[in-house]
Amino acid sequence: MVLDFYFDFASGYSYFAARRIEWLAAAHGAKVRWHPVLLPALTQVTGVLPSPVVPVKWAYVTRDMQRTAQEEAIPFNPSPAFPQMLIAPGRAMLWVRANHGEEVAVSFARTCFQAYYADAVDIADKAVLLGIAEGLGIDGSAFLAGMEDPAIKSQFKEGNERALAQGVFGVPFVIAEGEPFWGYDRFGNLERWLAAARKVA
Repeated sequence: MVLDFYFDFASGYSYFAARRIEWLAAAHGAKVRWHPVLLPALTQVTGVLPSPVVPVKWAYVTRDMQRTAQEEAIPFNPSPAFPQMLIAPGRAMLWVRANHGEEVAVSFARTCFQAYYADAVDIADKAVLLGIAEGLGIDGSAFLAGMEDPAIKSQFKEGNERALAQGVFGVPFVIAEGEPFWGYDRFGNLERWLAAARKVA
């Protein structure tokens, strides 16, 4: 089975999902395909306002993220810049994938999440992204140039369009063999679905 995992680096719930998705897939004999997207591009089409611009909703979301992290023993010490739009990490991951393969790209994404949500580091800073890339053995000058490559920028935009075409309207979003699951709070449902699908198979 394949799990298509859609996420935005700017989403705290995507961070929680990113810490769990590979383990969940491995436990049920599935493979994960990671898809960075830009949440505002999705919400713009659906007409839903992002949580940070709705004060009453954002107050709840921030409290709920702290509660979730505490209940699941997940390190949660976001960058002081949170919340903010994060475009560069998504583009960077696509370039890393194209030039260094899926495994390195996923390692890059997971390190970005760790830096932003656990170590309070601002991954909007290209110098920070450069340090993460170089820590994975990636040539720094090629990495910085790659993030600005018009082809990579177009690829990121097209990825958002493909996500919308697949019915993705928020993050984290997982599509398991055509079955959609929106939100980290649906990972329990996803796990039960995977167990049932594996049993049938």
